[in-house]
Amino acid sequence: MMLDAAGAGSIAEDVDSVEILGCRLARLRRDEVVDRVFAALAEGAGGQLITANVDHLRRFTREPEIRELFARADLVVADGVPLLWAARLRGEPLPERVAGSDLVWDLAARAAAEGRSLFLLGGNPGAAEAAAAVLRERWPALRLAGLASPMLSAEPDADELAALRSDLEGAQPDLVYVALGAPKQERVIQALRASLPGAWWVGVGISLSFISGEIQRAPVWVQRIGMEWLHRTLQEPGRLARRYLLEDLPFFAHMLLDALRQRRSA
Repeated sequence: MMLDAAGAGSIAEDVDSVEILGCRLARLRRDEVVDRVFAALAEGAGGQLITANVDHLRRFTREPEIRELFARADLVVADGVPLLWAARLRGEPLPERVAGSDLVWDLAARAAAEGRSLFLLGGNPGAAEAAAAVLRERWPALRLAGLASPMLSAEPDADELAALRSDLEGAQPDLVYVALGAPKQERVIQALRASLPGAWWVGVGISLSFISGEIQRAPVWVQRIGMEWLHRTLQEPGRLARRYLLEDLPFFAHMLLDALRQRRSA
């Protein structure tokens, strides 16, 4: 699938950032990210937010397409304690982890308070509907512009994208949560965001299942020590064990060693 250059963006020039293995991560707290998204919406400006973790960064370093997708996002933040460790080792600490699974709540709360609308796209079967019910119960004022849980190819074709584009253009949401997993969700966002230039798009991975309660998120103390990946693996070993144990752990060691080398050379 070809990327649509009309949706190209970058980390805003006024945002300080730290670079890890070539990937620029904004040095922002969660509340600052939410403030920036809604300040942009107030000005009629849309954008794309990526919450990057170790697996994203591993693919970023190896696949030119992923680097291009990241370059077109407007904000990239660190969703993963290991990225915070690497930044600290470089001597350029990030203020905190900005997890997509937390932002889905923060952004929805702010949308409800400001009368903004939200579209839920993707997720496991039934997850979008269940998440919508939870969000409506928590914030009755939240405007849910629509739901869509399509079966999409790994690289969605023109017909698949056309159907989604029609749904989104009819709904005209302010925020779009795209829960298709990386990098499919980033591909879909780049293909569609030009159709809604005033909306903010957020790739949220499995977060709709967290909201609905279908999958249990790790306890806060497990998140804080950087072991949320292990909690996820124990829940879905068939899907996640190879990714986390055989691919991401060796890359994590490489990332930390590179951070140490960068600090020494500096």
